[in-house]
Amino acid sequence: MQTPLLILFYLLASALLVFLCNRYKWMNKIGAILWAYGIGLVIGSLHLLPEGSESVQSTLADLTVPLAIPLLLFSMDFRGWTKLAKTTFLSMITAFVSVIVAVTIGFLIFQNQVPDSNKIAGMLIGVYTGGTPNMFALKTALGVDNNVFILTQTYDMICGALYLLIVLSVGQRILNRFLPPFKKSDRKPKALTLVGDTEFDSFDGFFKRKTFLSTMAALGIAVVIMGIGVGVMSLVNEKSKMIAIILTITTLGLGASLIPAINKIKKSFQLGMYLIVVFSMAIASMADIDKLIHITPNLALFVFIAVFGSLLVKILLSRILKIDADTTIITSTAMIFSPPFVPVVAGALKNKEIIISGITVGLIGYALGNYLGITISLVLGG
Repeated sequence: MQTPLLILFYLLASALLVFLCNRYKWMNKIGAILWAYGIGLVIGSLHLLPEGSESVQSTLADLTVPLAIPLLLFSMDFRGWTKLAKTTFLSMITAFVSVIVAVTIGFLIFQNQVPDSNKIAGMLIGVYTGGTPNMFALKTALGVDNNVFILTQTYDMICGALYLLIVLSVGQRILNRFLPPFKKSDRKPKALTLVGDTEFDSFDGFFKRKTFLSTMAALGIAVVIMGIGVGVMSLVNEKSKMIAIILTITTLGLGASLIPAINKIKKSFQLGMYLIVVFSMAIASMADIDKLIHITPNLALFVFIAVFGSLLVKILLSRILKIDADTTIITSTAMIFSPPFVPVVAGALKNKEIIISGITVGLIGYALGNYLGITISLVLGG
């Protein structure tokens, strides 16, 4: 009886968080994932759950990410990516290169001071090219310790908040001194369909009969994809099992997005993000708070170098390639923070023309982050 009730608690608590964030703007500014982390840490540190809960928490964490990945990918538009402007494409490439360079430098500095530094490097590649869902997927694929993961995620949030503060305040003014200014077009930008539903944070209409049934169908497809991933996983050696399943479901999720009937399903992205919230609460409530309170400066510096080192490399490359300041900022934001932050930053820059480019780049990062993260981790780990 204890197991079903515990699963129900995580599912309902996460649903309540998503509902409250969707309803109250002040909660949404913090974000459902961060709320889930905070609540999970409180639950774990106060030992509010009965003994033996670890197996349920671990099972939920293992299931939610493989289900979430295809749901997040179903609504992506491969064909639309071919319409990227030359400047945006160059800026996207420099963003990928800058993150890889910065994370590699951090790894070379701290590989003997930070345990499992190659795995952490893989997670940082994933989160700073695609966003938080990639970080969760790579945590699973690379077998990162729960406490190390929570610490890395905490430092990521701190550095991310500092980065966002700079971008929203003085970033544009500073970069305009080093990079060309953005040249606004006389024509309105062409509409580009990015996802079936570009309201990333909105669950409005989720429970309408037609929408709900089609979203459940998307969940069924995701279950089939995960089943195929489990089948592939059984064919490889023990060390490569989680890498195999993450790469398989990522590839199949992208492949499914090319099928119009699947690509047009509304709210599949939101359902995937809900599962990420469930994962966040489950994994945070497993953390050992006694280990988390010890400051690990080397890990914090590793994350700091990944964030701000990649920004410096990107600015240098943008100057060499003569990429304007606004495009540099929006593509960097799209990768470090993921697409939902693009309109916020574009509004601060007073430039709506870059929204489409920023969101598209962020979605490409979602798609490629897992591949890059696993590849870099394996290369650095020898």
